[in-house]
Amino acid sequence: MALKRMDNVAIVVDDLGGTIDFFRELGLELEGRATIEGEWAGRVTGLGDQRVEIAMMRTPDGHGRLELCRFLTPPAVADHRKAPVNALGYLHVMFAVDDIDETLARLRKRGAELVGEVVQYKDAYRLCYIRGPEGLLIGLAQELN
Repeated sequence: MALKRMDNVAIVVDDLGGTIDFFRELGLELEGRATIEGEWAGRVTGLGDQRVEIAMMRTPDGHGRLELCRFLTPPAVADHRKAPVNALGYLHVMFAVDDIDETLARLRKRGAELVGEVVQYKDAYRLCYIRGPEGLLIGLAQELN
């Protein structure tokens, strides 16, 4: 049996609406929103009685999805949003963009902050990390032709 695909990456947030707006500004499309609850959901996560609002965001090419989750019951228990890039178990989401400078300008209007600086890797990419909504670590990559 072979792996078919990666379905999505999930991120737990407090401000679901603001985070949706940020990722829409980046270029993702809102695929749908729902509240997930019930005995079956708690069996999947091991959290028991849970209630979580989710929003599924899709990349323009239709291949990648970002699941944004806001836990109502039980509440979120840990906060890794201020962890540095090299923290164990911490991850970032990297997006390919057409124009890194234009993307940064748009996202800064929504509160994004540059982590280090925009750098060029050989003749291949311009790269940077930003802190997005709620301090989420997001990578941007512009392929150079």
